[in-house]
Amino acid sequence: MTESLSNQELLAQDGRRPTAKIVQELARALTQRGWLLATAESCTGGLIAGACTDLAGSSDWFERGFVSYSNAAKTELLGVPAPVIRQHGAVSEPVARAMARGAIAHARAHVAVAVTGVAGPGGGSADKPVGTVWFGWHLPGFTETECRHFDGDRAAVRAQTVAHALAGLLQRITAA
Repeated sequence: MTESLSNQELLAQDGRRPTAKIVQELARALTQRGWLLATAESCTGGLIAGACTDLAGSSDWFERGFVSYSNAAKTELLGVPAPVIRQHGAVSEPVARAMARGAIAHARAHVAVAVTGVAGPGGGSADKPVGTVWFGWHLPGFTETECRHFDGDRAAVRAQTVAHALAGLLQRITAA
């Protein structure tokens, strides 16, 4: 295991540190608290869950992952209200928040991370260009969201999204 990093270091390094190192620290933090994790993913298509379950023993802290790529899946699997998607679009703060809360509501987890974004190469708009990603993190008692814009091709946007989602969750757990 690596030494614990400060919250500022975690967020500053999420694009430079190997995701496996972030997952190791996240596993330790979750296990220490007896918490389970659920993921709700759109633009990453299960890559966050995959990064978590790459670590042996992840069944001790990883409960389940939802891949809700379509709007219908967001509604059916996570309970995201269809009117919220219609009003704000799938890539939005209200949808990321609802996805994180929906993952908690439909799992036996204590914490959740959700991502919805435009990985590219197409699908972007003036308001939501390629690389726009909304994050939602739910921990006991609160839900937080954040929007980030990542550069690069589809693979780069998705890899940065995975790293930031996990580092952001770790930062919030250690601050809680």
